[in-house]
Amino acid sequence: MKGIKKSIAFSTVGVAILLNGCASGLNSHQEREYNAFKYDGVLIKEKDPSTGFALGFLPGGGSFYARKPGLGVLNLLMWPLSIFWDPISGSDGSMAINYDMTRYHLKKEKKKEISKLDNRLAMGKLSDKEYILQKRKVEDTFDYE
Repeated sequence: MKGIKKSIAFSTVGVAILLNGCASGLNSHQEREYNAFKYDGVLIKEKDPSTGFALGFLPGGGSFYARKPGLGVLNLLMWPLSIFWDPISGSDGSMAINYDMTRYHLKKEKKKEISKLDNRLAMGKLSDKEYILQKRKVEDTFDYE
């Protein structure tokens, strides 16, 4: 009986770790971009990774904060064991939200600036050469890859 309980406990922890790995944060390329966003002062901070980490010590708190309700429910059921991974999940999830929001914002701003250039070109206020140079400048400003 003791062996079965131990086996179930290890299996449950294993499933939780696998699920957490499936809902992980940023990959190495995204982490570099995230750091560049921070360095350049353009990072949108919708969620605070420190808050996500701290809430991870509450039952499912980090995952719920990081908008991962399925993982939050699992961590709620796995509490107090989930305190070993949910703080990291809350922090990583917060960073992923900030990364996605920053990418969205930069894409939107880039599109807006290029649209302005297109309008100026169409109205004859820019030559083709000026348009190309200014468009490259806009692309350089908003591209982080």
